[in-house]
Amino acid sequence: MSSVAMGASEGANNPLKSKWVQLALGVICMMAISSPQYVWALFTKPIMGQLGVSLTELQITFSILIVLQTFFSPFQGYLVDKFGPRLLLSIGTVLTGLSWVLSANVATVSDLYLTYGVLGGLGTGIVYVGVVGLMVRWFPQNRGFAVGMVAAGYGIGALLTTFPISNSLAESGLQGTLTFFGYIIGAVGLLAAQGIRVPHADHVQTAGQIEAAAAGVSPMAMLKTPIFWLLFLMMSMMSTSGLMVISQMGAFAKDFGVTGAMVFGMAALPLALSIDRITNGLTRPLFGWVSDRIGREYTMTIAFGLEAAAMFVWVMTRSDPLIFVLMSGVVFFGWGEIFSLFPSTLTDTFGQKHATTNYGFLYMAQGVGSIIGGPIAAYIHSQTESWLPVFAIMIALDATAALLAFFVLRPMRAKYLQAKVA
Repeated sequence: MSSVAMGASEGANNPLKSKWVQLALGVICMMAISSPQYVWALFTKPIMGQLGVSLTELQITFSILIVLQTFFSPFQGYLVDKFGPRLLLSIGTVLTGLSWVLSANVATVSDLYLTYGVLGGLGTGIVYVGVVGLMVRWFPQNRGFAVGMVAAGYGIGALLTTFPISNSLAESGLQGTLTFFGYIIGAVGLLAAQGIRVPHADHVQTAGQIEAAAAGVSPMAMLKTPIFWLLFLMMSMMSTSGLMVISQMGAFAKDFGVTGAMVFGMAALPLALSIDRITNGLTRPLFGWVSDRIGREYTMTIAFGLEAAAMFVWVMTRSDPLIFVLMSGVVFFGWGEIFSLFPSTLTDTFGQKHATTNYGFLYMAQGVGSIIGGPIAAYIHSQTESWLPVFAIMIALDATAALLAFFVLRPMRAKYLQAKVA
């Protein structure tokens, strides 16, 4: 019996050796650690009342969470590669749950920075890069789809907890809610992490140039290549554009006069935000699946170009509530797929051996976008008293990224891979 056949037989006998079981476990881990980021807004008012701090002081907590989640990702990825995903995902999910349990009993905002911010940022970061790094190894020929699924899970988890947490705050208060849900998300994530496995060598199937760097390019070698820095630039551009929208959508919706408008019997802004959450999740596995079939760069060109076009239509018809709602969904449909396309492209190019650590370096681009996206948009608006320059920048970033994917990244990566297999 061939080694591949033996691997298949072992997979049949042990469900944990099935890539689909691993995908499901990865999605559960992502769902478990998504709430600290996505339901933060529900906690701000009760925490302000409990600690007696301003919103500005409190929001530093969220900034710490995001910065540690993104800028520490290379180190977190290194730990996952060195000690294995099961151990590190277990630690990450426990840290995430513990961050809420400890936050329930803080007496000062500084303590909140350490618990919710530091522990939460480190915990969620370990799990995020660890799960993505695992999926690109389990699905060498369907990376885009697999990474898209777990990235979508990161948003779906928040959808499942938003209303229960909101109800719990009303019934049990802040302390009871943080404690109860801290134990829940920690326990669920920890249990799912116990089933995590790395693929056996016989399971990994190569596909020509997709695994040209099968031995794996080390992080230091990767950082010396122009391809990595082009990918980093493109992801930073797309992250900045998307986060400009996320951080300022309420403000420019108000200025456009659509905040209080009704669409399909519902207020325009909450409806748009709900649709955005759905399309932002749907696009990740969908465009990932498309990229598995037609190629990463072609898919990037289509998706990034779609967002640029939707942005243009959005701002040109900004006073129409219906089009505002519909175009906001299209904008996020053209943005969320960056979390499936970029890690897949990176691993296609630099191999699986150091995939988690390598993606940790690329994921820092999301941190760049989170730092400069919101402040730059707010500053430009304050200086010009108009959102049109902000939209012009967002459209330019999206369109430029689309053109770079087609005209620069595509030939550059093809040349690199050809040199690898020569």
